[in-house]
Amino acid sequence: MKQTRARRGGPLIIAAVLAVFLSACASGGRTDTGSTSNSGSGGGAGDNSGYTIAMITHETPGDTFWDKIKSGATQAAKNYGIDLKYSNDPDPGKQATLIQNAIDSKVDGIATTLATPDALAASVKAAKDAKIPVVAFNSGIDQYQSVGASMYFGSDEKLAGETAGERIAQAGGKNVLCVIQASGSVALETRCAGVKSKAPSTENIQVNGADDSAVVSSLQAKLSQDKSIDYIVTLGAPIALDALKAMDSAGSKAKLVTFDLNADAAKDIKDGKIAFSIDQQPYVQGYMAVTALYLDKKNGNDIGGGGPVLTGPSFVDKSNIGTILPFAQKGTR
Repeated sequence: MKQTRARRGGPLIIAAVLAVFLSACASGGRTDTGSTSNSGSGGGAGDNSGYTIAMITHETPGDTFWDKIKSGATQAAKNYGIDLKYSNDPDPGKQATLIQNAIDSKVDGIATTLATPDALAASVKAAKDAKIPVVAFNSGIDQYQSVGASMYFGSDEKLAGETAGERIAQAGGKNVLCVIQASGSVALETRCAGVKSKAPSTENIQVNGADDSAVVSSLQAKLSQDKSIDYIVTLGAPIALDALKAMDSAGSKAKLVTFDLNADAAKDIKDGKIAFSIDQQPYVQGYMAVTALYLDKKNGNDIGGGGPVLTGPSFVDKSNIGTILPFAQKGTR
C-alpha cells in the first residue's frame, strides 16, 4: 500500500513494530480479557516485572473491535509479568475520570486512547505531574504530543482516508457515503475528510453506532432516498455488517468499503460482499502500547523518538484475504 505522507522515524519504527509483533506471535494468540480489570501476571515467556499498567479506552460496549486491542495488550502483559487494568467508557468526561482513578491508584503507566483529546488533556497532564508515563494509541495521532503523551501507536487516519478515497475514485466511484458511528471522534472525522479529499462527492452521515438496528434503519432510509450512491464507506467492521443489511433492504447496488476487520467482515471480503478493508492492526496497537510502557519503566526506552509508530493503514482485499482470514478468525487481525 502506498504511504505518501512521511512522519519522523518511519522506517526504523516500522521495523521495531515488526520485530516486537513477531515476538508476540511466537508467544501465543488471543487471550480473553475482562471488561474492567485484567491480570497479565500468569504464564508468559519473559520478565516478571510486577508493574501495574492501566489501559483506558473509549470503547462502546459490544464493539468487537476492542477485543483485539485487549488481546494484544493482554499478551504483552503476560510476556512481561504486568498486572493490566483495563477500563473503558465512550463518554469523554467518564474516560477522563477513569484516567484520574488510575493516577490515584498509583499505577506504573497509563495507555489511553485520545478520541476526544481536549476532554482528556487535563487528566493526561495530571498523570505527568504525578510522574506516571502516558502513551496514546488508536486515536489522537495529531494531538497526542500537545496533550502530553510521550508515544503514539496507531494508524495515520488522514492517510488511511486518502488512500481509501483514491482507490474508490480510481474504481470510478461517483457518489460516496461515509458513515460516522460516534459523534465527536477526531479519528472518524479525519477518515471521512481523507476520503473526501480524493473523492470530492463524498457525503457524511451520522449514525448511532451503539444501536445496530438504528444504524440499519438510518442507512436503509438514506439508500432508499438516494439511489445514486455507488460507494459506502463504513468506519468499523460491525457497522459494515449493518450496512450490508441496509443495502439488501433498500435494494442498493453500491459497493461497500470498511475500515477494520472482524471475522464476519473478513469472510464477506472473501465472498465479495465487501470490496476491501483499510486495516489498522488493533492487536499490534494494544501490544505495542503495553510494551512501550514496560520498556520505558524497565529500560528508559522511547519507541519512535517522539514520533508516531504506525500500525497502518493497509488494504485487505481478495488478493490477500486468504492469508489474513485465519488470523481474523482467531481475533488477532
